[in-house]
Amino acid sequence: MNAATARTFSARQLAVGIVGYCCFISLYSPQSILPLLSHDFHASAARVSTVITVSTMAVALTAPFTGTVADVLGRKRVIVTAMFLLAIPTIMVGLSPNLTWMIAWRGIQGLVLPSIFAVTVAYIGDEWPHNEAATAAGIYSSGSSFGGFSGRLVTGFFADWLGWRYGFFALACVVLTGAIAVTLLLPRERKFVRSEGILASGRQMLRHIRNPQLLSVYAVGFGVLFNFIATFTYVSFHLAAAPYNLSPTWLGVLFVTYLAGSALTPWTGWAVNRFGRRRFMTWVIAIWIGGAALMLASSLPLIILGLTLCAACGLLCQAVSTASVTITAKAGRSSAVGLYVTCFYGGGSFGAALGGLAWTLGNWPACVAMVAIMLVIMGAIVRFAWTPGMPIAPTAEATQS
Repeated sequence: MNAATARTFSARQLAVGIVGYCCFISLYSPQSILPLLSHDFHASAARVSTVITVSTMAVALTAPFTGTVADVLGRKRVIVTAMFLLAIPTIMVGLSPNLTWMIAWRGIQGLVLPSIFAVTVAYIGDEWPHNEAATAAGIYSSGSSFGGFSGRLVTGFFADWLGWRYGFFALACVVLTGAIAVTLLLPRERKFVRSEGILASGRQMLRHIRNPQLLSVYAVGFGVLFNFIATFTYVSFHLAAAPYNLSPTWLGVLFVTYLAGSALTPWTGWAVNRFGRRRFMTWVIAIWIGGAALMLASSLPLIILGLTLCAACGLLCQAVSTASVTITAKAGRSSAVGLYVTCFYGGGSFGAALGGLAWTLGNWPACVAMVAIMLVIMGAIVRFAWTPGMPIAPTAEATQS
């Protein structure tokens, strides 16, 4: 690899990390201030959690169509345009006069986001060799997890010091800066094969739906975000109440648990090739169940340890599933990823909605029990529906060593 090629390779790795960061700094940013919003807008926990549900549902509904359009128009153009557009609803969330307007602008955020991350994952599948796709997906996932942590931290910090509205203005500035950086760093696609048209791409989507391996991966993706949203939305209400009484800033700091996943996901490809995809996922889900059990403890350090295990295991599952989609889909990767994103964020919407029902019926223990049931279902899907013969090839680190 000559110097120019190495610089290009490093630039596009950095770019996909920035994309992940900017997407997820926006998507989950209200979670650390949900108790404060509930107080300010005089709304119940289930009602105020709609600011999370509406975004994930909008993502789920539009992702397949975004992928189809990107299969026709190309990758970078769609990614960069959507990143600039994302700043607008982010600003408007901060200007919302009431909860209804906030929910509406959060929905618009969700409409824009698939054009960024679904297309970026497809770009990874196109532009990286298969033996490096898991590494690139890991970098993207690391950026995503760090962005998820940062968004919650920023809104929590501003809520305590200047007001939660300024937190969203700060996030908009970050997104705009990221859009400029990606415009400069991300190379134009070179291996992209343009679809024959919207109808042809739609037919590819139907073929994806008939692929049992893709469907099993989609089902696991559904469960991953179902559990993430149910856990990290309602733990804020749990820890904002007595005896913990955590402020928005400390609730934001709590999401440092995401960084455990950021540190581990770049090694996903190595782990899968070392232990096998199905075996690795089974063990990760088992550890995730253990982390969920720890969250029932009364001790705050044990709860944080449980959250850390849940975050790390969830992000590992997401990295494996994402790479599996890009490798399994031989054509129409944007539409294949779009369908995965639909299932993934559909799971998030159900996690928030059913989490609200569980919270109403039995508070935090009921939410944790619901998460544990979903994890058992995910483990069964991996064990009985995922075939062992679909490996993720060695990562760049492994081949270079």
